[in-house]
Amino acid sequence: MPGAQAAKKESDRRTLVVGRGISVQGTIQDAERLVVEGTVESSLINASELQIAQGGVFKGEVEVEDAELAGTIDGTLTVRGSLTIRATGRLLGKAKCRRLKVEDGGQITGQLEMITTPAASDAPAAQSAAE
Repeated sequence: MPGAQAAKKESDRRTLVVGRGISVQGTIQDAERLVVEGTVESSLINASELQIAQGGVFKGEVEVEDAELAGTIDGTLTVRGSLTIRATGRLLGKAKCRRLKVEDGGQITGQLEMITTPAASDAPAAQSAAE
């Protein structure tokens, strides 16, 4: 069935929740969704979705499909899809994203770069149009 993977329920996704008051250091692998309510320090994380709750802190480097920040990220963030910074969110360091939404009160300190190349799923359509 085409699109069955994309239609996967959120509850079926491999989710790691780092709760309030918990601190995690190291490498996180195979998590499709990472929810940070406490503190995470990592050299590199690849996931589909990153959610940093209010009061949550992520330090390090992360590459995701979509991200929502209500807490703080300090490091390097690459978002291949949408980056949403909530009113309580703070982005420190370097970030690259394709789409950006910042609520009133959200903070960005550092370098922000927009990804303007076509997404991998858009590439065949763009290539066939060029022929």
